[in-house]
Amino acid sequence: MNFSNAFKDPVLCRGLLDRLHAETDAPLRFMEVCGTHTVAIFQSGLRPLLPEQVVHVSGPGCPVCVTHESEIAAYLELAERDKVIIATFGDLMRVPGPGGKTLKSAQAAGARIEVVYSPVDALSLAAAHPQSTVVFLGIGFETTTPAVAATIKTADRQGLKNFQVLSFHKLVPPALGALLSDPDCAVDAFLLPGHVSTILGTAPYNFVAEQFHTPGVVAGFDPADILQALLLMVQMRRRGEYAITNQYSRAVSDNGNPKARSIMYEVFRPADALWRGIGTIPDSGLVFTDAYRQFDAMEQQELTLRDVPNTPGCRCGDVLKGKMQPDNCPLFAKACTPARPVGPCMVSTEGSCAAYFKYNIGS
Repeated sequence: MNFSNAFKDPVLCRGLLDRLHAETDAPLRFMEVCGTHTVAIFQSGLRPLLPEQVVHVSGPGCPVCVTHESEIAAYLELAERDKVIIATFGDLMRVPGPGGKTLKSAQAAGARIEVVYSPVDALSLAAAHPQSTVVFLGIGFETTTPAVAATIKTADRQGLKNFQVLSFHKLVPPALGALLSDPDCAVDAFLLPGHVSTILGTAPYNFVAEQFHTPGVVAGFDPADILQALLLMVQMRRRGEYAITNQYSRAVSDNGNPKARSIMYEVFRPADALWRGIGTIPDSGLVFTDAYRQFDAMEQQELTLRDVPNTPGCRCGDVLKGKMQPDNCPLFAKACTPARPVGPCMVSTEGSCAAYFKYNIGS
Protein backbone atom coordinates (compact mmCIF):
# COMPACT_ATOMS: atom_id res chain seq x y z
CA MET A 1 0.00 0.00 0.00
CA ASN A 2 1.44 3.39 -0.91
CA PHE A 3 1.61 6.18 1.63
CA SER A 4 -1.16 8.25 0.06
CA ASN A 5 -3.64 5.39 0.50
CA ALA A 6 -2.55 4.41 4.01
CA PHE A 7 -4.93 6.86 5.64
CA LYS A 8 -7.85 5.33 3.74
CA ASP A 9 -7.07 1.76 4.81
CA PRO A 10 -10.39 0.10 5.80
CA VAL A 11 -8.74 -2.07 8.48
CA LEU A 12 -7.09 0.96 10.10
CA CYS A 13 -10.30 2.97 9.90
CA ARG A 14 -12.38 0.15 11.40
CA GLY A 15 -9.94 -0.13 14.30
CA LEU A 16 -10.11 3.61 14.98
CA LEU A 17 -13.90 3.60 14.71
CA ASP A 18 -14.18 0.71 17.16
CA ARG A 19 -11.95 2.54 19.62
CA LEU A 20 -14.01 5.70 19.18
CA HIS A 21 -17.20 3.80 20.03
CA ALA A 22 -15.54 2.12 23.00
CA GLU A 23 -14.10 5.30 24.49
CA THR A 24 -16.99 7.72 23.89
CA ASP A 25 -18.79 7.91 27.22
CA ALA A 26 -20.27 11.41 27.04
CA PRO A 27 -21.75 13.70 24.37
CA LEU A 28 -19.19 15.38 22.11
CA ARG A 29 -20.33 18.20 19.86
CA PHE A 30 -17.45 18.98 17.52
CA MET A 31 -17.19 21.70 14.88
CA GLU A 32 -15.09 21.35 11.76
CA VAL A 33 -13.67 24.72 10.82
CA CYS A 34 -12.59 23.88 7.26
CA GLY A 35 -14.93 23.47 4.31
CA THR A 36 -12.72 20.72 2.94
CA HIS A 37 -13.34 18.77 6.15
CA THR A 38 -17.07 19.30 5.63
CA VAL A 39 -16.91 17.58 2.26
CA ALA A 40 -14.43 14.91 3.42
CA ILE A 41 -16.68 13.80 6.29
CA PHE A 42 -19.64 13.30 3.97
CA GLN A 43 -17.63 11.92 1.05
CA SER A 44 -16.02 9.23 3.19
CA GLY A 45 -19.37 8.12 4.63
CA LEU A 46 -18.15 8.61 8.20
CA ARG A 47 -21.04 10.62 9.57
CA PRO A 48 -23.59 7.80 10.03
CA LEU A 49 -20.88 5.50 11.45
CA LEU A 50 -19.97 7.78 14.36
CA PRO A 51 -21.24 7.08 17.88
CA GLU A 52 -24.67 8.61 18.52
CA GLN A 53 -23.14 10.83 21.19
CA VAL A 54 -20.77 12.42 18.67
CA VAL A 55 -22.52 15.30 16.89
CA HIS A 56 -20.95 17.06 13.93
CA VAL A 57 -21.74 20.74 13.25
CA SER A 58 -20.29 22.96 10.55
CA GLY A 59 -18.50 26.22 11.18
CA PRO A 60 -17.36 29.31 9.25
CA GLY A 61 -14.79 27.43 7.20
CA CYS A 62 -15.87 28.24 3.66
CA PRO A 63 -14.40 31.52 2.31
CA VAL A 64 -17.27 32.08 -0.10
CA CYS A 65 -19.83 31.43 2.62
CA VAL A 66 -18.41 33.94 5.10
CA THR A 67 -18.07 36.73 2.53
CA HIS A 68 -20.43 39.38 3.85
CA GLU A 69 -23.47 40.64 1.96
CA SER A 70 -22.01 44.16 1.82
CA GLU A 71 -18.82 42.77 0.27
CA ILE A 72 -20.82 41.00 -2.43
CA ALA A 73 -22.58 44.32 -3.08
CA ALA A 74 -19.17 46.00 -3.51
CA TYR A 75 -18.14 43.37 -6.07
CA LEU A 76 -21.32 43.96 -8.01
CA GLU A 77 -20.93 47.74 -7.92
CA LEU A 78 -17.39 47.45 -9.22
CA ALA A 79 -18.49 45.15 -12.04
CA GLU A 80 -20.70 47.91 -13.43
CA ARG A 81 -17.85 50.35 -13.93
CA ASP A 82 -16.33 51.17 -17.30
CA LYS A 83 -12.76 50.11 -18.02
CA VAL A 84 -12.80 47.62 -15.14
CA ILE A 85 -12.25 43.90 -15.64
CA ILE A 86 -13.15 41.70 -12.69
CA ALA A 87 -10.97 38.63 -12.16
CA THR A 88 -12.48 36.10 -9.79
CA PHE A 89 -12.49 32.49 -8.72
CA GLY A 90 -15.48 30.68 -10.19
CA ASP A 91 -17.28 29.91 -6.94
CA LEU A 92 -18.03 33.61 -6.39
CA MET A 93 -19.91 33.90 -9.66
CA ARG A 94 -23.26 32.61 -8.37
CA VAL A 95 -23.38 34.03 -4.85
CA PRO A 96 -26.55 36.14 -4.64
CA GLY A 97 -26.21 39.80 -3.73
CA PRO A 98 -28.82 42.55 -3.30
CA GLY A 99 -31.96 41.78 -5.26
CA GLY A 100 -30.66 38.33 -6.13
CA LYS A 101 -28.13 39.76 -8.56
CA THR A 102 -24.90 37.80 -9.06
CA LEU A 103 -21.60 38.27 -10.84
CA LYS A 104 -22.92 35.73 -13.35
CA SER A 105 -25.98 37.87 -14.12
CA ALA A 106 -23.77 40.98 -14.26
CA GLN A 107 -21.57 39.20 -16.79
CA ALA A 108 -24.63 38.32 -18.87
CA ALA A 109 -25.62 41.99 -18.79
CA GLY A 110 -22.26 43.01 -20.25
CA ALA A 111 -19.88 43.36 -17.31
CA ARG A 112 -16.31 42.28 -18.04
CA ILE A 113 -15.75 39.39 -15.65
CA GLU A 114 -13.14 36.68 -16.11
CA VAL A 115 -12.88 33.47 -14.10
CA VAL A 116 -9.27 32.76 -13.15
CA TYR A 117 -7.62 29.85 -11.39
CA SER A 118 -4.93 31.79 -9.55
CA PRO A 119 -4.09 35.43 -8.81
CA VAL A 120 -1.19 35.09 -11.28
CA ASP A 121 -3.78 34.60 -14.04
CA ALA A 122 -5.24 37.98 -13.07
CA LEU A 123 -1.80 39.52 -13.38
CA SER A 124 -1.50 38.13 -16.92
CA LEU A 125 -4.94 39.56 -17.68
CA ALA A 126 -3.76 43.01 -16.59
CA ALA A 127 -0.67 42.78 -18.77
CA ALA A 128 -2.84 41.83 -21.77
CA HIS A 129 -5.31 44.72 -21.23
CA PRO A 130 -3.25 47.83 -20.41
CA GLN A 131 -6.17 50.20 -21.14
CA SER A 132 -8.35 48.64 -18.42
CA THR A 133 -7.95 48.11 -14.69
CA VAL A 134 -8.04 44.47 -13.66
CA VAL A 135 -9.37 43.95 -10.14
CA PHE A 136 -8.83 40.57 -8.52
CA LEU A 137 -11.51 39.69 -5.95
CA GLY A 138 -9.50 38.61 -2.94
CA ILE A 139 -11.28 36.18 -0.64
CA GLY A 140 -9.96 33.25 1.32
CA PHE A 141 -8.14 32.40 4.51
CA GLU A 142 -4.45 32.15 5.39
CA THR A 143 -3.99 29.28 2.93
CA THR A 144 -4.40 31.37 -0.21
CA THR A 145 -3.60 34.90 0.96
CA PRO A 146 0.21 34.53 0.76
CA ALA A 147 -0.11 33.70 -2.95
CA VAL A 148 -2.17 36.88 -3.46
CA ALA A 149 0.45 38.88 -1.56
CA ALA A 150 3.24 37.38 -3.67
CA THR A 151 1.31 38.29 -6.83
CA ILE A 152 1.00 41.89 -5.63
CA LYS A 153 4.74 41.99 -4.99
CA THR A 154 5.29 40.72 -8.53
CA ALA A 155 3.01 43.42 -9.94
CA ASP A 156 5.03 46.01 -8.02
CA ARG A 157 8.33 44.69 -9.42
CA GLN A 158 6.91 44.65 -12.94
CA GLY A 159 5.55 48.19 -12.61
CA LEU A 160 1.98 47.12 -13.50
CA LYS A 161 -0.23 50.13 -12.80
CA ASN A 162 -3.54 48.59 -13.90
CA PHE A 163 -3.70 45.69 -11.42
CA GLN A 164 -5.59 45.97 -8.13
CA VAL A 165 -6.97 43.63 -5.47
CA LEU A 166 -10.16 44.00 -3.48
CA SER A 167 -9.03 42.42 -0.22
CA PHE A 168 -11.77 40.73 1.75
CA HIS A 169 -9.43 38.04 3.06
CA LYS A 170 -10.24 36.56 6.47
CA LEU A 171 -8.19 35.19 9.37
CA VAL A 172 -9.36 31.99 11.08
CA PRO A 173 -8.22 32.31 14.74
CA PRO A 174 -10.20 35.52 15.49
CA ALA A 175 -13.34 33.83 14.15
CA LEU A 176 -12.88 30.97 16.63
CA GLY A 177 -12.61 33.52 19.40
CA ALA A 178 -15.83 35.20 18.27
CA LEU A 179 -17.69 31.87 18.22
CA LEU A 180 -16.45 30.86 21.66
CA SER A 181 -17.33 34.28 23.10
CA ASP A 182 -20.96 33.71 22.14
CA PRO A 183 -22.79 32.44 25.26
CA ASP A 184 -24.94 30.26 23.01
CA CYS A 185 -21.91 28.45 21.58
CA ALA A 186 -22.21 24.75 22.39
CA VAL A 187 -19.01 23.41 20.81
CA ASP A 188 -17.05 20.88 22.87
CA ALA A 189 -14.05 20.60 20.53
CA PHE A 190 -12.75 21.89 17.20
CA LEU A 191 -11.54 19.92 14.19
CA LEU A 192 -9.00 22.53 13.14
CA PRO A 193 -8.16 23.21 9.48
CA GLY A 194 -5.30 21.32 7.90
CA HIS A 195 -4.60 23.64 4.97
CA VAL A 196 -4.70 26.88 6.97
CA SER A 197 -2.47 25.31 9.60
CA THR A 198 0.28 24.59 7.05
CA ILE A 199 0.71 28.37 7.06
CA LEU A 200 -0.14 29.18 10.68
CA GLY A 201 1.25 26.20 12.56
CA THR A 202 -0.44 25.37 15.87
CA ALA A 203 0.47 28.22 18.23
CA PRO A 204 -2.23 30.68 17.01
CA TYR A 205 -4.91 28.28 18.28
CA ASN A 206 -3.52 27.93 21.80
CA PHE A 207 -5.92 30.55 23.15
CA VAL A 208 -8.82 28.21 22.30
CA ALA A 209 -7.57 25.75 24.92
CA GLU A 210 -6.06 28.21 27.38
CA GLN A 211 -8.75 30.90 27.44
CA PHE A 212 -11.88 28.95 26.53
CA HIS A 213 -11.00 25.47 27.84
CA THR A 214 -11.87 23.87 24.53
CA PRO A 215 -9.66 21.24 22.91
CA GLY A 216 -8.77 21.31 19.23
CA VAL A 217 -7.08 18.92 16.83
CA VAL A 218 -5.39 19.95 13.57
CA ALA A 219 -6.30 17.12 11.22
CA GLY A 220 -5.83 15.87 7.69
CA PHE A 221 -8.64 14.98 5.34
CA ASP A 222 -8.55 11.22 4.90
CA PRO A 223 -10.92 9.01 6.93
CA ALA A 224 -8.20 7.80 9.29
CA ASP A 225 -7.14 11.41 9.93
CA ILE A 226 -10.63 12.44 10.93
CA LEU A 227 -11.28 9.36 13.07
CA GLN A 228 -7.98 9.73 14.89
CA ALA A 229 -8.73 13.41 15.51
CA LEU A 230 -12.14 12.55 16.97
CA LEU A 231 -10.56 9.89 19.16
CA LEU A 232 -8.04 12.44 20.45
CA MET A 233 -10.92 14.83 21.24
CA VAL A 234 -12.78 12.14 23.17
CA GLN A 235 -9.66 11.20 25.12
CA MET A 236 -8.91 14.83 26.02
CA ARG A 237 -12.48 15.41 27.16
CA ARG A 238 -12.42 12.25 29.29
CA ARG A 239 -9.19 13.34 30.99
CA GLY A 240 -10.36 16.91 31.43
CA GLU A 241 -7.50 18.18 29.29
CA TYR A 242 -7.66 21.26 27.11
CA ALA A 243 -4.94 21.31 24.50
CA ILE A 244 -4.25 21.90 20.81
CA THR A 245 -2.98 18.70 19.20
CA ASN A 246 -1.44 18.27 15.75
CA GLN A 247 -2.69 15.04 14.17
CA TYR A 248 -1.60 16.21 10.68
CA SER A 249 2.14 16.25 11.41
CA ARG A 250 2.97 14.86 7.95
CA ALA A 251 1.92 18.22 6.48
CA VAL A 252 1.73 20.71 9.37
CA SER A 253 4.66 21.76 11.54
CA ASP A 254 4.19 23.52 14.84
CA ASN A 255 5.74 26.66 13.34
CA GLY A 256 3.81 26.52 10.06
CA ASN A 257 5.34 28.42 7.14
CA PRO A 258 7.15 31.55 8.40
CA LYS A 259 8.14 32.61 4.86
CA ALA A 260 4.51 32.61 3.67
CA ARG A 261 3.42 34.57 6.73
CA SER A 262 6.22 37.08 6.18
CA ILE A 263 5.09 37.74 2.60
CA MET A 264 1.46 38.00 3.69
CA TYR A 265 2.18 40.54 6.43
CA GLU A 266 4.51 42.57 4.24
CA VAL A 267 1.60 43.33 1.91
CA PHE A 268 -1.34 43.12 4.32
CA ARG A 269 -2.04 43.99 7.95
CA PRO A 270 -4.86 42.83 10.23
CA ALA A 271 -8.01 44.95 10.52
CA ASP A 272 -11.61 44.55 11.59
CA ALA A 273 -13.69 42.61 9.08
CA LEU A 274 -17.29 41.64 8.42
CA TRP A 275 -18.31 37.97 8.43
CA ARG A 276 -21.64 36.78 7.10
CA GLY A 277 -23.91 35.78 9.96
CA ILE A 278 -21.47 36.93 12.61
CA GLY A 279 -20.86 40.61 11.94
CA THR A 280 -17.69 42.53 12.69
CA ILE A 281 -14.82 40.55 14.21
CA PRO A 282 -11.84 42.63 15.39
CA ASP A 283 -8.55 42.05 13.56
CA SER A 284 -10.03 39.21 11.51
CA GLY A 285 -9.46 40.69 8.05
CA LEU A 286 -6.52 41.91 6.00
CA VAL A 287 -6.09 45.36 4.48
CA PHE A 288 -3.14 46.79 2.59
CA THR A 289 -0.03 48.11 4.27
CA ASP A 290 1.02 51.63 3.27
CA ALA A 291 3.79 50.28 1.01
CA TYR A 292 1.26 48.60 -1.30
CA ARG A 293 -1.75 50.94 -1.13
CA GLN A 294 -1.53 51.61 -4.87
CA PHE A 295 -2.91 48.08 -5.40
CA ASP A 296 -5.83 48.54 -2.99
CA ALA A 297 -9.01 48.51 -5.10
CA MET A 298 -11.08 49.64 -2.12
CA GLU A 299 -9.11 52.88 -1.94
CA GLN A 300 -8.22 53.36 -5.59
CA GLN A 301 -11.78 52.73 -6.80
CA GLU A 302 -13.23 54.78 -3.89
CA LEU A 303 -15.52 51.97 -2.77
CA THR A 304 -17.39 51.86 0.53
CA LEU A 305 -19.24 49.03 2.21
CA ARG A 306 -22.89 49.96 2.49
CA ASP A 307 -25.57 48.41 4.65
CA VAL A 308 -27.28 45.59 2.82
CA PRO A 309 -30.42 43.88 4.13
CA ASN A 310 -30.23 40.19 4.88
CA THR A 311 -31.61 37.83 2.26
CA PRO A 312 -35.18 37.03 3.35
CA GLY A 313 -35.47 33.54 4.84
CA CYS A 314 -31.77 32.67 4.45
CA ARG A 315 -30.31 31.05 7.57
CA CYS A 316 -26.73 30.69 6.36
CA GLY A 317 -25.55 32.81 9.30
CA ASP A 318 -26.93 30.34 11.83
CA VAL A 319 -25.43 27.43 9.89
CA LEU A 320 -22.00 29.10 9.88
CA LYS A 321 -22.17 29.58 13.66
CA GLY A 322 -23.11 25.95 14.25
CA LYS A 323 -26.50 26.93 15.63
CA MET A 324 -28.49 25.21 12.91
CA GLN A 325 -28.01 22.14 10.78
CA PRO A 326 -28.50 22.99 7.10
CA ASP A 327 -31.52 20.71 6.67
CA ASN A 328 -33.33 22.57 9.45
CA CYS A 329 -33.44 25.72 7.34
CA PRO A 330 -36.98 26.11 5.95
CA LEU A 331 -35.55 26.92 2.50
CA PHE A 332 -33.24 23.90 2.32
CA ALA A 333 -33.88 21.72 -0.77
CA LYS A 334 -37.06 23.68 -1.44
CA ALA A 335 -36.55 27.32 -2.40
CA CYS A 336 -32.79 26.89 -2.01
CA THR A 337 -30.94 24.30 -4.11
CA PRO A 338 -27.55 24.24 -5.86
CA ALA A 339 -29.33 25.02 -9.12
CA ARG A 340 -31.09 28.03 -7.57
CA PRO A 341 -29.19 29.00 -4.41
CA VAL A 342 -30.61 31.56 -2.03
CA GLY A 343 -27.55 31.71 0.20
CA PRO A 344 -23.81 31.13 -0.25
CA CYS A 345 -23.69 27.89 1.77
CA MET A 346 -25.61 26.27 -1.09
CA VAL A 347 -23.36 27.81 -3.76
CA SER A 348 -19.85 26.79 -2.80
CA THR A 349 -18.67 23.22 -3.24
CA GLU A 350 -17.29 23.57 0.31
CA GLY A 351 -20.53 24.95 1.71
CA SER A 352 -22.25 22.79 4.31
CA CYS A 353 -25.69 23.23 2.71
CA ALA A 354 -24.34 22.09 -0.66
CA ALA A 355 -22.72 19.08 1.04
CA TYR A 356 -25.96 18.15 2.83
CA PHE A 357 -27.83 18.42 -0.47
CA LYS A 358 -25.30 16.46 -2.51
CA TYR A 359 -25.10 13.62 -0.03
CA ASN A 360 -28.86 13.56 0.51
CA ILE A 361 -28.82 14.45 4.21
CA GLY A 362 -32.06 15.58 5.82
CA SER A 363 -34.95 17.10 3.89
